[in-house]
Amino acid sequence: MKKISILIPCYNEVENVVPISEAVIKIFVETLTEYDYELVFIDNASRDGTRDKLKELCAGNKKVKAIFNVTNFGQFNSPFHGMCQTTGDCTITMCCDFQDPPEILPAFIRKWEEGYRIVSGIKTSSKENPVIYGMRTMYYKLIKHMSRVQMLEHFTGFGLYDKTFIALLKELDDPIPFVRGIVAEYGAGFGLATVEYEQPKRRAGKTHNNFYTLYDAAMLSITSYTKIGLRLCTFLGLTCAGLSFLAGLLFLVQKLINWDGFSAGITPILLGVFLIGGMQLFFMGIIGEYILNINTRVIHRPIVVEEKRINFEKEAGSSHETESF
Repeated sequence: MKKISILIPCYNEVENVVPISEAVIKIFVETLTEYDYELVFIDNASRDGTRDKLKELCAGNKKVKAIFNVTNFGQFNSPFHGMCQTTGDCTITMCCDFQDPPEILPAFIRKWEEGYRIVSGIKTSSKENPVIYGMRTMYYKLIKHMSRVQMLEHFTGFGLYDKTFIALLKELDDPIPFVRGIVAEYGAGFGLATVEYEQPKRRAGKTHNNFYTLYDAAMLSITSYTKIGLRLCTFLGLTCAGLSFLAGLLFLVQKLINWDGFSAGITPILLGVFLIGGMQLFFMGIIGEYILNINTRVIHRPIVVEEKRINFEKEAGSSHETESF
């Protein structure tokens, strides 16, 4: 019997962990009866009682497992680490808030059985704020044209990954993994299919995405998979240098021939100083993002540090604290 791993990252989802586990288990009991399953939650240091709910779930069902992180490792590291801890023939990752609809799981598995080793969920529409959805659309199109790999539009990571792809993730040894970019880079070689869906509203609780998290995601994709930031600095810098040279040459000619018909005045000079200064600060910020990316990779801290595992088998030589019920 093939085993399907369901990975659900969570952070302060006390109202959602029980309903999402019930919804997923119901699908396996009623629809996917020919498959075994494991349901793995990886908690990013919740502070609202989520961990107590997870302990109750694990106590009631040995197939429900939990990983507790010592602190919040962000929206990319924690799911990536969780994917690498699953043991199924394939792994499906989904959000805890029902915005990744559980009813799509059978469609993913059908595609997998057809031979596709990666099946990506693609949002065709969303019931979220239309302004936010529109901004996401512009971002996806922008990064798709800027990137050196073929990024998938409106792909958030919700999808199915064969165990052979999970094995690749383990080999990458990337301290700042970006699964969407990895899928875009290697997906074609593994056989990539897509399943379209409409994204529903969050079931309960508040979204944990804000300007900083969205900006962080954008910068990670830009600095990891594009050269456009640095190239933009180079080309615009050369353009400004050329224009400055021509302006200086023009002023020199004016000075030599005593041409009073052209006078620079102080205002254009000040505007030019502020323009160049603003561009320099912008470019320093872009270069800083690339340097921060490099610095994180060089330091190479662990992707995630675990506090505890529940319902996992104790591995020889492992330092993880484990519990079982």
